Amino acid sequence: MDMKRDYYEDIQLFQSGVVLFWTVVLLLVLFTLPLVVPNYYVYLFNIIMVHIILAVGLNILVGSTGQISLGHAGFFAIGAYGTVLMMTLFQLPFILAILIAAFIAAFFGFILGLPALRLEGPYLAIVSLGFGLTIMHVIGGVDAFGGRMGIKVPPLDLGIKQLGISWILTTDFHKYYLILIMTIIMVVGARNILKTRVGRSFVAIRDSDIAAEVIGVNLTIYKTLAFAVSAFYAGIAGGLFGFVLGFFDPFTFNMILSIIFLVMVVVGGLGTILGGIMGATLITYLQYDLLKNIAEVPYFGALMVAVSKQWFTLVGLENFSSMAIGLIMIGIIIFEPLGMFGLWIRMKKYWMTWPF
Repeated sequence: MDMKRDYYEDIQLFQSGVVLFWTVVLLLVLFTLPLVVPNYYVYLFNIIMVHIILAVGLNILVGSTGQISLGHAGFFAIGAYGTVLMMTLFQLPFILAILIAAFIAAFFGFILGLPALRLEGPYLAIVSLGFGLTIMHVIGGVDAFGGRMGIKVPPLDLGIKQLGISWILTTDFHKYYLILIMTIIMVVGARNILKTRVGRSFVAIRDSDIAAEVIGVNLTIYKTLAFAVSAFYAGIAGGLFGFVLGFFDPFTFNMILSIIFLVMVVVGGLGTILGGIMGATLITYLQYDLLKNIAEVPYFGALMVAVSKQWFTLVGLENFSSMAIGLIMIGIIIFEPLGMFGLWIRMKKYWMTWPF
C-alpha cells in the first residue's frame, strides 16, 4: 500500500506524473471543445458546469458533513437574483457582484445551519425545504425582484463601468470560458478545503458528531460553517446560471430543483469531489438533452409513445424524465451505494489488475 508520509504529500494537486498528464489532456479537451461542437452543446456544457459547482458544494454539506439539505434552490436563487441586482441597481462589476451575492447566500446558509445543531435527518431536511420554498415565494412577492414576472439579466460585462472599461460576453461561446475557469477554481477550492483541518472536521462530524466533539471539534462552528460554504458555492452557481439563461423567475428555483440537486450528489457519490462532478454531468445531460423529449429518444421513444397512446395520454410523457431520474437514483442506492464514483473505482481496479 502506498502510504502518505507527509502532509504536503497529501495535499499536492498532482500526485503522480500520470495524473498530471491526464489532467493536461482533460484541460486541453475542455478548452477546445467549443470550437468543434454545435452552439447548443456549448449552452449545455455551460449548464453542466454550473451544476457541477453547486453539486460539489452540496457534496461538502451532504457527503462530507452528513447534513441533509433540500433548500439549495433557495441559495441558488439568492446567487442569481443577488448578482443581477448588484449589477443593475448598484452598477457593480460582475466579479464583485457575484462574490457579494455568494456571501449573502453564505450568510443565509449560516442562519439555516443553526437548526442543524439540534436537528438531523428528515427533520433537518424539512427545515431546509421550508427555507427553499420561503425564498421562492418571498422573491415572487417583491416588485424589486421582478415579482412573479421574473427578471431580465443584463449583458455580462466583465469590465468596470466607473473606469470606462467594458468587456461584454454576448454568446454562449464566450461565457463558456468564464464558467469553465470559475468551475476549475471552485472544484480545486473544494478539494483543498476537504484536505484541511476544516474538511477533516466535517468528515469527523459525519462519522460521529459525539466522537468529534469529544476530540475537540466545535460542532457549533463547523456545522454552521458547512452550511455557509455549501451555500457560497450555490450562490456562485446561481450567479452564473442567471447569465446562462438570460431570464428567470421565482418558479425557476422550485422544490423539484432542490431535489434534483440532491439526486446529483447521491447518484455521483457522496463525500467525493469526482462524484459531484459525475452526478451533475449525468443528471443535467439527461434532463436537458437525452430525456428532454421522450418521443425523440431512439427506439425507446417510439415504444413509450405507443404505450401512452394505448393506455395513457401523451401529456404524461413530460413526467417520464423525472420518473427515469428517480429510477436511476433507486438503482444506484440498491446496486452501487458509492454511486458513479464507485463504478469508477471498480473500473480503475479492473484495469490495474488486468488480466489477472
